[in-house]
Amino acid sequence: MPEWLIERGIGEVREALVEGGKILEARIAVEGVISVGTIIKAKLIDVGRNGRNAVAEAEGQEYLLRGTPTGISEGATFDLEVTRSKIPGTEPWKRPLGRAANPLQVENESPRSSAAMPAEDQLGMAGWNDLIEEARSGVVRFAGGELRISPTPAMTLVDVDGHLAPGELAVIGAREAARAIRRLDIGGSIGIDLPTAGSKASRQDAAAAIDAMLPQPFERTAVNGFGFVQIVRARRRASLVELAQDRARFEARALLRRVAFEPAGPKRIVAHPSMVNVLESRPDWLDALARQIGGSVGLRADPSLPMSGGYAEKH
Repeated sequence: MPEWLIERGIGEVREALVEGGKILEARIAVEGVISVGTIIKAKLIDVGRNGRNAVAEAEGQEYLLRGTPTGISEGATFDLEVTRSKIPGTEPWKRPLGRAANPLQVENESPRSSAAMPAEDQLGMAGWNDLIEEARSGVVRFAGGELRISPTPAMTLVDVDGHLAPGELAVIGAREAARAIRRLDIGGSIGIDLPTAGSKASRQDAAAAIDAMLPQPFERTAVNGFGFVQIVRARRRASLVELAQDRARFEARALLRRVAFEPAGPKRIVAHPSMVNVLESRPDWLDALARQIGGSVGLRADPSLPMSGGYAEKH
């Protein structure tokens, strides 16, 4: 039976749906980003046009509303429910989404917990570290091939490549792409570029593999003659791949998680200078780590290290 594991870490909350010791779905809620389903007080600053695209302001952030709230005039305050949290990356102008809240119909996507980091690394045993590597590299390997995942302003693109026969690779690649979309929390418009399958039957089998692996709701096109299929699914927050684009912060939080599960005692974190800059700007994160490991935490910058190569040494 699938079970949600929730880990309230330093700078982020991690959630994973695990079955049979493997992660089926994963999400990361970054500290300071208001999550989907949260209700906040907002002010309507633009009623939009033709009943659409109203704009509200809440806690210093503008939210786009697909429809103008009924009975709420410009300048009035109301309860807003966040329906898509802020997406980091190359489009800072893209606003999060919201709607007038109905307290009887608040979204609750998954269980929440106030628990701190568990003593046992349950997520790690389910493959969390491998999942993070997939997010940072955009590469997901499977028997006979690999996926290369690239977020763009228009859509997330998934390229399927491998050494299997084209028809076989198209079906297996479609299945693995759907699996990765779910695991890495990829939403919005998604394009999958499969090998050009030689028959209509192979294209239909590839489409069926997506339908069997990816839970509803979503919409998709047929697999065309060039092997391309487009999927559209709800985009409620940044995917793990998108979060990894903010590389220094992503890697700093991942490193703190690794160190938290190492043997207790004073530590010195050795990391790329950009990561050290992030950690120096967040002394509260270092204080939280010190409490978890039962010792002081120091920092040392090493420009020869790759972003993902940080480690902790005895201090």
